[in-house]
Amino acid sequence: MHNKADEISPLTLAFVGDGVYDLLVREYLVRQANRPVGELNRIKVSMVNCKSQAQFASKLMPNLTEHEVAVYKRGRNAAPKSTAKNGTIAEYHSATGLECLFGYLHLNGEQQRINELFNLIVGLVFG
Repeated sequence: MHNKADEISPLTLAFVGDGVYDLLVREYLVRQANRPVGELNRIKVSMVNCKSQAQFASKLMPNLTEHEVAVYKRGRNAAPKSTAKNGTIAEYHSATGLECLFGYLHLNGEQQRINELFNLIVGLVFG
């Protein structure tokens, strides 16, 4: 199955996926409870930092299709060789892979799949 998103660079997919994932986290937190913005931001940061995203990516692996794993690996392997601010380079690469997957799914209009994967992440965080 080939589609337009297959032709987009993995770092561009990660750029889109970063925004998609960030918005999912923000929406989820706001729907859960009416909290002060500072508290919302603190919880959000704990879910979007590269260390957390790398852990989520690892936990999602058994639930991904073969094609989704390939997309994730494209993003992970394409991560720029820069220094990660809040984690190891390996965590940064894994986080980029996760963002790449979310961007890929978003650009393919696979919102239901995004929601399924995000719900798995929420289960890991809030159990």
